[in-house]
Amino acid sequence: MPAPRPAPTVATPRVMGPTAGAFYLAGGGSALAVVLGSPFPSASAQAQLGALATTALLAGAALLLRGHLLPRWAFHVVVGLGTALITLAVPHCPSIATALAISTVYLFVAVDVVFFFTWRQSLAHLTALAAAAAGVLGDRPGMTPGVAVALGAVLVVVSTVVGILVQRASSAGRDSLTGLANRRGFDDALDGALAVAERTGVPLSAALLDVDHFKRVNDRSGHAAGDDLLRAVGEECRRALPPGAVLARYGGDEFAVLLPGAAGPAALEAVERLRTAGSRAGLSCGVAELLPGESGADLMRRADSALYAAKAAGRGRARLADDASAVLARDLADALAAGDVRAWFQPIVDLADGAVVGVEALARWTHPVRGQVPPLEFVHAAETTGLVRELGQAVLADACRGALAVRRAWDRDLVLTVNVSGRELACRDYPERVLEVLAETGFPAASLVLEVTESVVDASGQAALTALRALRAHGIGVAIDDFGTGYSAFSRLDTLPADYLKLDAVFTADITTSPRRAGMLEALLSLSDALGLRVIAEGVETPEQARLLTGMGCPLAQGWLFSRPVPPHELAARVPGRPAGRAAAPREHQRTGAA
Repeated sequence: MPAPRPAPTVATPRVMGPTAGAFYLAGGGSALAVVLGSPFPSASAQAQLGALATTALLAGAALLLRGHLLPRWAFHVVVGLGTALITLAVPHCPSIATALAISTVYLFVAVDVVFFFTWRQSLAHLTALAAAAAGVLGDRPGMTPGVAVALGAVLVVVSTVVGILVQRASSAGRDSLTGLANRRGFDDALDGALAVAERTGVPLSAALLDVDHFKRVNDRSGHAAGDDLLRAVGEECRRALPPGAVLARYGGDEFAVLLPGAAGPAALEAVERLRTAGSRAGLSCGVAELLPGESGADLMRRADSALYAAKAAGRGRARLADDASAVLARDLADALAAGDVRAWFQPIVDLADGAVVGVEALARWTHPVRGQVPPLEFVHAAETTGLVRELGQAVLADACRGALAVRRAWDRDLVLTVNVSGRELACRDYPERVLEVLAETGFPAASLVLEVTESVVDASGQAALTALRALRAHGIGVAIDDFGTGYSAFSRLDTLPADYLKLDAVFTADITTSPRRAGMLEALLSLSDALGLRVIAEGVETPEQARLLTGMGCPLAQGWLFSRPVPPHELAARVPGRPAGRAAAPREHQRTGAA
């Protein structure tokens, strides 16, 4: 028998239940075939074997349907009951041939034993099984010792071979670098924990941990140093984990933690202790608690969103996912599937002649119970639960279709601007998804402008810059949104890949009352013109603001002075007050300064 080993990682209750159920059905079916197809010396023996066969069949059906809800220890009872049923069935068989046929079902039990349990536990079960088989076959008249020995040899060989194969399959769930579970092993453990949480109602939380600035270690010291760091971090985390927790290397420099029995706040405390216990590297952590009816994928997606929030807030911290947002996100997911999240338009006007030259798409959602949900609320819910990709895709597609309808109704070109989140930009396939939407809707790339903020670009890192440059290569414009707030810096204007600069409404609001702010605006307009950036002033609400902006040479503006956000069909129904020239495509006016 091979050396002792832990229980196979591939044997989770979700797998063990159906496996045991299938073997019970096979064994019960074999016994039923003997009952129906063999002559019996007495009706009593036939009835008793039939009852045992029926019991096995019913138990098999129950295990197939509900076995995944059983705790791991319950399968010791399941296996013991299987051994007992076979041992009780053999004496009622009408012949040696049928007794041997039923005895082969012991093989099913042997396979279950080495699949489900540790070697030590398996040995105990196999010893009991061998004793039962020897006893029941030895008492059978006409049964020779050689037959019993042959059956025992088959049991030993099959159980050993299956055990070794299962052990090797289980090693596929381990990370070779750190010795921790890998993503496959973690997912298996998550399946088992979900079954327990569903059955018992105990809380379950998960966390994702990211090694801060890991790429610098590889770049400066080499991949061997990076591997050493991952091993050290994994060992420090393992020692700091509470009992019952599962730690895995989830991929690259990311670790995952499963915390059965821990609610969100308790899990956050445990992860915070784990994070501060590390001495080799800083960690950013995202934590989420399982919500009723939530899948494992949903749980990990929310943990990932919390991790992203921790990294965006400056790294080296832990964040707990917002459960209230998760509840709202369920309704949002249904609304996205039904096409109920729509893009409304706020016009962008040319200050020189007042003509509408573009529109900004703004997401709007009418909840069947709550009514209009504030965009900040449902966008936050999407970002904290991982739905922002689906939201962004839906709004972009609806905005393209709506803008085309307005262009056709007005018989003129219009620029369409759409906000983009950092989570979208961080996805490698984001440029491809944007181009797919343009191809499906027929909206021209040269008339689309994607709005991003400096903070979004910085939080998303190189992935965001790569995505924006790829999109600009296809003629799509980029606007730096909310410029003029606390984060903005003039020094960044020559490094960000941009075509437009959108002045935040807070900046615009003070230009008529603050000479210093007006002077800053004039300087910014001059600098933007030198860099080839077109400026759009947001939040224009008064004629005085519009006149001052026009006098300073600001080309474009939007705000309630010109129009509130309206549905595309309402905007399309308006007759433009005066002819508008062709809106300049992004590529026509910017390539001089931005990277």
